[in-house]
Amino acid sequence: MTCAAGSCWSPDPQPSSRGLYEVGALRSSLATAAAERTVRRLAMSSEPPPPPQPPTHQTSVGLLDTQRARDRSPSPLRGNVVPSPLPTRRTRTFSATVRASQGPVYKGVCKCFCRSKGHGFITPADGGPDIFLHISDVEGEYVPVEGDEVTYKMCSIPPKNEKLQAVEVVITHLAPGTKHETWSGHVVSS
Repeated sequence: MTCAAGSCWSPDPQPSSRGLYEVGALRSSLATAAAERTVRRLAMSSEPPPPPQPPTHQTSVGLLDTQRARDRSPSPLRGNVVPSPLPTRRTRTFSATVRASQGPVYKGVCKCFCRSKGHGFITPADGGPDIFLHISDVEGEYVPVEGDEVTYKMCSIPPKNEKLQAVEVVITHLAPGTKHETWSGHVVSS
């Protein structure tokens, strides 16, 4: 032990349990004093006390209490459709539209198309990877179905411009033996 000018220091490797107890007792007494002040303030005011709030702590399982409603941030997109990250006819830049319209016309077959999702894929006639097709780029009165022969032009998909998207898609031959739907909802057999 080293003492200098009335202060003593001991290199004790273990903390004193008495010190930890005193800190806990101090915290407890401060919380009790704050609660007593709140009770006195409410007793002096003429307003009724606020209703008790449900606990906001997490349970031991890590889930919030089921009694409390989940707070949500005021998002401007809540309740609306999330914007598509893919360029649609509306969101495509003018320069990309001009480049695509000046490009060659390709032929292919509709591999799949989902009207509710708003997209599908075209298998090129000359082989290669499937080409993405957005609902806004389909021209004509029929919704494409599997097996329809189509013509299209291609446009790159930003931001990396590595993949391709079919634009100005026109159905040239309806797949035989399938039912086709018009955009207005009428079903036509081919």
